Formats: sequence, structure tokens, C-alpha cells
Amino acid sequence: MRNYTIALFLFTAVLLSTGCSSKQRNPAWVINEVMVVNQGSYMDDFGQRNGWIEIYNNTAKTQDLGGRYLTNDRNNPKKYPIPRGDVLTKIPPHQHALFWADDEPFNGTFHVSFKLDPTKENYIALYDNDGKTLLDEIVVPAGMLTDQTYGYPQDGIKYDEEGRSLATHLERVTPSSNNAILEENPKVVSLQETDVWGGMLTITSMLVVFFALIALYLFFKLSGNIAGRMSERKVAKSGTLSAVRSHTHLSGEVLAAISAAIHEMREDQHDIESTILTIQHVKRNYSPWNAKRQSLRELPK
Repeated sequence: MRNYTIALFLFTAVLLSTGCSSKQRNPAWVINEVMVVNQGSYMDDFGQRNGWIEIYNNTAKTQDLGGRYLTNDRNNPKKYPIPRGDVLTKIPPHQHALFWADDEPFNGTFHVSFKLDPTKENYIALYDNDGKTLLDEIVVPAGMLTDQTYGYPQDGIKYDEEGRSLATHLERVTPSSNNAILEENPKVVSLQETDVWGGMLTITSMLVVFFALIALYLFFKLSGNIAGRMSERKVAKSGTLSAVRSHTHLSGEVLAAISAAIHEMREDQHDIESTILTIQHVKRNYSPWNAKRQSLRELPK
């Protein structure tokens, strides 16, 4: 019985190991997407357009690319050493890092020391810190079109169930983003098929804005008229000058002038006949202006 158990265990282990070895496994680092000719696509932090290489962290933990090597030469695996100590080389789980193939390594950590050639195949490989252990590689075919990328339709998935490579020309350019469309709106897809140039969408948008402005104008005008009528009714009941104004077509300036004139008439204390000069006779035996006694000193009695 014991021998039977041991034999069964060994048989199961061999079967599992054989099954695992026959299937290609996706590596921890994947060269996920490559653009060779960049004329109207993504720009780097210097405003330049060059080819680029996207590397994907295909694990559920943060990994550091610092100290590893990128190359486009099979005979020189250490062609571009990725600098250590840069916090940006620590890639979170299932995230991307973008390297510019511009042959300007002094521009920063993510600018490699080689360029890609669209006239021939481009071999790209990522090596471990020892410069010998191959982490991932991809061969981009010659004749890549402008602003076209080559890679995997789904991030990090290099092989199908039969172990064949899934690398292909991609329909969408997605630097530092998911290669696959996670969710699609059926209405958007249908509109893209029926309205290729976007004319229908433009006209529809303009009409929506136009009718919205008209609706807002009518709403505010109607609400303003209702509020005005309600205020006129309240003022008419109060019996003030504003009530007179609410029932007349005179402007506010004319009514203010009339109000000021009525107030002045009521409060005026001057003679109404302002053009009449009134003289009152002073009954005195002498003229106080030319009396000589005013110029003499009079001794006290």
C-alpha cells in the first residue's frame, strides 16, 4: 500500500511538471508595445517625437527596472544600463514604463542609447542586473508604418493556449496605457461606423447648444415678467409713489424730479413772490448813520 501511494504521488508530480513545461509562461517583465516611426504621436518631455519602447510589469508586486539593461543588439546585452536610484523606475503592479529610443541617454533615465530603424527588423531585449539573464525580447518586423505600433493585444499576454506568440501590429496606439479596450460604448462604436468624419456629431452638438440657449432665454424672460407683475401688485396696494410709477409710462428720472419739486414746495419758507422788495420805514428822530453824536465822546453823568 505504501509503495502504491509513493508511485501514485510520483506519477502525479511527473504529469504536472510535464503539463507545466509544455505551456509557455508569460514573463514578469514584458516588452509590451513598440513604436518605430513617430511623426504625429506621443511627444517626450523635451517636445520631441521619437520611437519608444513600453515595458509592462506583469506581476502583482512593485518591481524596479533600475540596474537592468535594454538593448537592440544581440551581441551587446548591456547596451543601455537603466540607472539605479530613480524612483520612477519602480513600476507598480500591472503598470507601464516608457523608454524613448532617441540615442540621447543624457536626457534622462528613460532615454536609451540607441534608435530604431524602420528599414529592417528591430530586435529589442531586456536583461537582468547580471547582464546575462534574458527577461524578455521581441522582434519588430521591418517596414513599420508611421505612427504604428507592434506588440500584444492584451497587456502582458505573450502566448496563446498553444504557446504561439501573440505579437502583432496593433490597431490602437497606447503609450503607458492598456493595449486592450476594457469597455466600449456600443453607441460610440456605431457612431464611429456611420459618421466617419464627425459631421453629424458636430451638427447635433451645435443644435443642442442653440436650442438650449433659446430655452434659457424664454425661461428667464417669462420668469422676469411674472416677478415684475407680482411686484407691481404689491406696490399698488401700498399706495406709495412707487405705485404711481407702476401705473405710468414715465421714466424713473421724471418721477424723481416731480417728487423733488413737490417736496420743495411743501418745505419752502421763503416769500413766494420773490421778485417783490419790501421796505419798512424806521421811525427815529435822527439818522443813525450821520449823527454827530456818534463821533463825540460823551462824559459820564
